Amino acid sequence: MKSVSFEIPGPPQGKARPRVVRAKNGASLTYTPDKTVAYEELVRLRFKAVAQSFCFADGAQLAIQITACYPVPKSKSKRAQAEMIAGTIRPTKKPDCDNIVKIICDALNDLAYKDDSQIAKYYAEAPRTFVKIMEVR
Repeated sequence: MKSVSFEIPGPPQGKARPRVVRAKNGASLTYTPDKTVAYEELVRLRFKAVAQSFCFADGAQLAIQITACYPVPKSKSKRAQAEMIAGTIRPTKKPDCDNIVKIICDALNDLAYKDDSQIAKYYAEAPRTFVKIMEVR
């Protein structure tokens, strides 16, 4: 099974919502915030650094695992910082995981894969959505 792993330096970022502004002629213009554009480019550069021209085949079913590691706040006590590094205390702040997944998957479209719709989904006789929530230690 083919796989590619890479790291994106810096704090995790989420995909920001598109912004809408009014032009002088009254038309609505939609644009992606610069911070989102820059982070998507960073994701692409980091992928290219390890994968060169590699791309998963069009139609291949894929799974993706993303682990987001946040910076330890300097304002916390040394004890709290140690607990954060040990994983006893985990971040509960933004960006939310769905926005982190979205910015990474969107950035890799037409690069790692043709489209993020290739991330595996399944057919079943009884359509449903399965949710598994586990405690992480």
